Amino acid sequence: MLIAIVACEIGFWVVLAAGLLARYGFRRRRLGGALLLAVPLVDLVLLVLTAVDLRSGAEPDVTHGLAALYLGFSVAFGHDLVRWADVRVAHRFAGGPAPQGPPPSGTVARAQKEWRDFGLAVVGTALAAAVLAGLALATAPGVDDGPLLGLLPKLGVVLVIWLLGWPVWESVRTWNARQPEQVSGR
Repeated sequence: MLIAIVACEIGFWVVLAAGLLARYGFRRRRLGGALLLAVPLVDLVLLVLTAVDLRSGAEPDVTHGLAALYLGFSVAFGHDLVRWADVRVAHRFAGGPAPQGPPPSGTVARAQKEWRDFGLAVVGTALAAAVLAGLALATAPGVDDGPLLGLLPKLGVVLVIWLLGWPVWESVRTWNARQPEQVSGR
């Protein structure tokens, strides 16, 4: 299963690079767009391979759980990742505008970005949890699905850490940075 995850990760980047190469290197925008739209198919391949492995009697382990996490977060953050790469390649090879970095820390824009990213993390976690539950159902009869379902509480812990470490932290920094403005404005 680990080989399938690594192969799909490599496949993700190969399809992404092929789409960008077709779009900007060969000036075939439609072909490039089609290849970029095919990037999620790599995730589907991983899901099918994982389900087949479990259905054939494999004991669920952390690699099956990693496949679910990869799928959930790839779907949630995949569009942003493709857009991130597209902007940079367009700038470098097609005269596109320079990519913008993240907003500065302590600003409203940065806090909004962190809350948006956290929302995507919630979506990715929900998808990963649904895939984990589906994979638990797909295990062969009599096989312990505990290793898959045991990852669910860990996903919650990761979300809480993400919540406190990024959107809440940035919101507090933004609020603290704005306090002197509000005091001096009175």
